[in-house]
Amino acid sequence: MILITGAAGFIGSAVAHALNKRGESRLILADRFGTAEKWMNLRGLEFHQFVDRGQLFDALKRETWASQITAVIHMGACADTTMRDVDYLYEWNVDYSRKLCEWTLAQNARFIYASSAATYGDGSLGFSDDDELTPKLRPLNAYGFSKWLFDRMVLDRGWQKRVAGLRFFNVFGPNEYHKGRMASVVMHAYPQARDTGKVRLFESHRDGFGHGEQRRDFIHIEEVLAGILFLLDRPQVNGIFNLGTGMPHTYNQLAENVFKALGKPANIEYFPMPEDLRGRYQYETRADMTKLLAAGLPQFPDRFAEYVQSYVKDYMHAGMKYLADV
Repeated sequence: MILITGAAGFIGSAVAHALNKRGESRLILADRFGTAEKWMNLRGLEFHQFVDRGQLFDALKRETWASQITAVIHMGACADTTMRDVDYLYEWNVDYSRKLCEWTLAQNARFIYASSAATYGDGSLGFSDDDELTPKLRPLNAYGFSKWLFDRMVLDRGWQKRVAGLRFFNVFGPNEYHKGRMASVVMHAYPQARDTGKVRLFESHRDGFGHGEQRRDFIHIEEVLAGILFLLDRPQVNGIFNLGTGMPHTYNQLAENVFKALGKPANIEYFPMPEDLRGRYQYETRADMTKLLAAGLPQFPDRFAEYVQSYVKDYMHAGMKYLADV
């Protein structure tokens, strides 16, 4: 049995899909649906049981399948980077993770969890996943702070020798349709380009960065799955790792590829960044992939343009298709 938390969400449902493709259907999926259309991510998937995330620990005490769990892939969290309720973030992103990690280690099962590049703050200290840097990091928002707190807990308790954490960079791809304002820039750019013939991007308010030249380490969901499955298959590889491409691209490049996928000329309009965001904005993210590559993960080739155009043409423009549909 493999337990996946956040299983109806973007990355969690993609993990379930990837495991199904490998012939694994003995999956326990834990999440909470709410009013978003996350439930659509689970259509077409094979799994053993779905459990409400708030009832998971009771189920782990009660259900016979709990003793058969060999791995926990913990993707469940509040991922709203604008969330202001830090107590809520602590409950779900730190304390829930702690309890699940403790249970998993007591089971001698594999524990893989989602951290975030938001832990790096403005990037002034770089993007190295060296453990010695982690205590010095200064996240810019409460979400990043909550992820940093759990990373600190992992290190303080020595769990990095027994578990694997992944600091995801800017993930995009199918199955993120329910995320609203938290969805990728690719998804937000697509309807603008389709309906208005233009894409609006933030102006730059920092020297050295032209308008739209802010850079992100965009990573496609297929590359994220490659990293997760790499760690699932290698329980001896432990620690907190970056998971990006190491090759940042600009928002202008992103918009240009959206237009190219639609067969339209690029038309980008820039508008001022809100005042309250300017001091908390990352102008560049770039994953230092040294540690995970040294562990054996193959270097990803630069497929950014291909992935953006495929996401637009094969999924969104084809009727918002899901991973299980293609």
